[in-house]
Amino acid sequence: MDKKVQLSGKFKIAMIILIVVGLISVAIGFITEDGKRAWANLLLNNYYFLSIALGATFWLAIQYVTQSGWSTAYIRVPMAMSNYFIISFALFAIMFLGVHDLYHWSHPEAVALDPVLQHKAPYLNIPFFAIRFFIFFVLWIFLTWRIKKLSLQEDKIGGTELFKKLEMTSKIFIFVFAVSFSLFTIDWLMSLDAHWYSTIYVVKKFIMAFFHGASVITAIVIILNKLGYFPMLTKKHLHDFSRYIWALSLIWGYMWLSQYILIWYANIPEETVYYIPREMGEYKALFYTELIMNWTFPFFFLMWNRIAKSANWLLFTVSVLIIGQWVELYMSIMPNTIDSHGISFVEVGTFIGSMGLFALIVGISLSKIPSVPMKHPYLIESTTHDH
Repeated sequence: MDKKVQLSGKFKIAMIILIVVGLISVAIGFITEDGKRAWANLLLNNYYFLSIALGATFWLAIQYVTQSGWSTAYIRVPMAMSNYFIISFALFAIMFLGVHDLYHWSHPEAVALDPVLQHKAPYLNIPFFAIRFFIFFVLWIFLTWRIKKLSLQEDKIGGTELFKKLEMTSKIFIFVFAVSFSLFTIDWLMSLDAHWYSTIYVVKKFIMAFFHGASVITAIVIILNKLGYFPMLTKKHLHDFSRYIWALSLIWGYMWLSQYILIWYANIPEETVYYIPREMGEYKALFYTELIMNWTFPFFFLMWNRIAKSANWLLFTVSVLIIGQWVELYMSIMPNTIDSHGISFVEVGTFIGSMGLFALIVGISLSKIPSVPMKHPYLIESTTHDH
């Protein structure tokens, strides 16, 4: 039960092929398209997979803080996903080359002529932007490194002392994550239009990260179970995973509607400017697709217990949500960065390449540590969850 995941050569080759497709797509984007489109796609996918890794780590921290027993056998999956932070740091560092293509506030001449940007200049300026970026990643990488280190030590020592340290570190991570990810989202997404803001925007993205991070954890656990790992996985575990997905879809939908309805009802031009191109322009179809895929579908679909306890149906649900999150981020980024809407090989290929890189990092990380924390104090509760 404590064996490490063995990666097949076919899996590695397949992921490398996906990464190459992604690199070709990005190159085509810079060669044949406006540079803004290529940078916008890089921002979309970098944020997408970082948010999934952060959301998964948040899920992990919650398991420790709440002393959850049912999930103990599967906590090494989000631990492996957190290894993506280092890669994400490098990818976002490259994004600084495209800052002027994406962010209006990064141009001194634009700030000089705009009172709103002048007012926000003490916060929205490239040096401070870079400092915040560095601090956020250092905190995320350090705290997740400590959680993994303590967990692996626990495998050797056992007992409850290391568990208490893991619980305290998880509490710190939850607080740090709540603040830092909110500011990170303001920096990299909401400031794409520095004249517009919403107090719900960051909360919605926070829930999105948790929602889709938990969904991807579910998918990875099911896939590994089909490959012979996690033999303790039962329908009751699947039902618990599905309840996370169902509940978070409800919260995400509430935040989506709260932001939209309040702005629609107030009808203030400074606020409605965000929704006019999304709801009334060429993005209209995706505007409603985002809501259907991320809320309507999982909310009603997972109400059926037979589906909520089925591994195959849960995999199907997560596959829909994976596309749904991409649509949400596409709607958040593209209307503020590109001149015309269009999903081409550049968009699809960049996403495929980023997915291949993420899957390869997670797979390699899982292959380097025992898949189950054998001396975790709640492991028996997890493996006997049906009883």
